[in-house]
Order: sequence, then structure tokens, then C-alpha cells
Amino acid sequence: MTSTSKIKRCPWPGIEDPTYRKYHDEEWGVPLTDSRKLFEKLVLEGFQAGLSWLIILKKRENFRNAFHQFDAKLIARYNDKDIKRLMNDAGIVRNRLKIEATIDNAKAYLELEKRMPFAHFIWSFIDNKPRQNKIKAGSLAPASTDQSKILSKALKSEGFRFVGPTTVYAFMQSSGMVNDHVMTCSRYKQCKKLQTELKIPGR
Repeated sequence: MTSTSKIKRCPWPGIEDPTYRKYHDEEWGVPLTDSRKLFEKLVLEGFQAGLSWLIILKKRENFRNAFHQFDAKLIARYNDKDIKRLMNDAGIVRNRLKIEATIDNAKAYLELEKRMPFAHFIWSFIDNKPRQNKIKAGSLAPASTDQSKILSKALKSEGFRFVGPTTVYAFMQSSGMVNDHVMTCSRYKQCKKLQTELKIPGR
């Protein structure tokens, strides 16, 4: 465990970085039910593939500005000019495949929203009940699970890209669909309480 100001935390690599520490203490594992924010997180997890999540965190505001605050309606209309703009933006991860996937994901998101809120779709795969894991060491957290494989397959069938089982499980962890804080972490019980009391808007 890492202790800073008497706070016990998960033993993530680089946890001493203030950006990572703030993310761990305030966001990771907190149930997220806003559809736009879930879309943003899913896209950013896709950009993280092959990279450090800390890199994405430090560029997150740049991503938000570059992608119009992740407004799917605007992103879905991006054209070659927008792709060129993004490829020239040093503030984000300049990967053409991931940029093009984000545009496709925005289109898939909008199509899905015609049937149901994106948040309802995402949370339905765990019956709106976050899983409370009992991890004793950070290295024991799985890279993917049967649930992440099922959700990954469902997202792909809806037209989403860069949503493999490992990426999706990281998304589930960060969005509070599972509680993967180690049990000795001060955030374990806090996130467990938030997840146990979770009410999905409109459900």
C-alpha cells in the first residue's frame, strides 16, 4: 500500500503522481451514470490502449477541447478536415485509427440512443448492480472478465470500435461497475457504499 497524508491507497504504478492520486481518490470506482460522460470515458479508454492511463489523464482536458467536450452529435459530423486538425493537435494522442474510431463510436452512440440511453445499455449488462470484488493486492485484479467480454461483444455489435474485453474492463473499473480497489484501500468502503446505494436515473 502507498500512504500519503495517512491515506491508504491501491498500489498503482505512479500513484505518487498528483494527477493519478487525484483520479484514484475522487473518480476511480465511483458509479458513473451520465451517458455523455460514459461515452467520453469509453473513448478515452480506447485511446489508452497500448499506452499509460496517466498519459491520457494528463491530456484529458486537451481531448475534451479537441473533441467538442465529447458531444457525439458534433463528433459524428467530423470530416477529413477535422481528422487533419486532430492529427496536428499535439495535445492529444495522434493516432489516426483511434481518431476515426471515435467518429464511428459517436455514430454508434447516437444510433443506440434512439433505442435507449447509453447509460441504460451499459449498466444493463450487470443488472444495474456493481460487483464488489475482494482484492487483497492490486496485481490480483483481472485484465478482463466474462462480463467485460460480453459487454465488449455487445458494443462491437452496435458498431463501436477499440472496445476489446481488456479496454472494456478498465472502463468498468473506472466507471464504478466493479469495485477493484484493494480491500485495505481507504476508497474501497467509500466506493462500496456509493455502488450499493446506486440508483440508475430513469430505472
